[in-house]
Amino acid sequence: MATPDLVISAMHLADMTGTELVQAMRGEESFAEVPFMLISSETHYRYLEPIRQAGVIALLPKPFTREQLQAAMQSTLDYLDPGELAARDFASEELKVLVVDDSSTARRHISRVLSNMGIEDITTANNGVEALAIIGENFFDLVVTDYNMPQMNGKELVEQIRESSAQASIPVLMVSSESDESRIAAVQQAGVSAICDKPFESGTVKQLIEGMLN
Repeated sequence: MATPDLVISAMHLADMTGTELVQAMRGEESFAEVPFMLISSETHYRYLEPIRQAGVIALLPKPFTREQLQAAMQSTLDYLDPGELAARDFASEELKVLVVDDSSTARRHISRVLSNMGIEDITTANNGVEALAIIGENFFDLVVTDYNMPQMNGKELVEQIRESSAQASIPVLMVSSESDESRIAAVQQAGVSAICDKPFESGTVKQLIEGMLN
């Protein structure tokens, strides 16, 4: 069976949900990096959060507009070929990046997106506590972190980096499905460099990283 370039699925299928499908794909080597797009009228957090964490390319509502479909397809193309980062002082392959997320599927997806941009030196951490320990022993050019994590969330991690780390000025990009405006405002106040929603567009992440590094 040939590996598809893109999988587009509904949420509720006869034998499983779209969430279960993408999670199964991420566990199969031949399908782990295949872009996944969900089309659904589902709005319940219980269904959507796991699929966001699994690295869905786009969530399209039912019904969707032509413009929404075009944006989703462009996001897929950007994921497959985002182009290398245009950073004045760094070559992409020289950048050292730390990815922090308690979801292993999310860590893999973010790492794939960064790798497609030419970044080769990627370290991962399961939560903020682990990330701080790694930062204490290694130098990084960029930290990409989730918000909702056990032991130490993204806001607390940013605060610790800014207040107690020897790398207090390191750029921090937060990639999160958090929708609470007060929490997002608190993260911005803590000193995060940029915030990007899940699911995110690879092109948007690329632009944000270029802006932080330049």
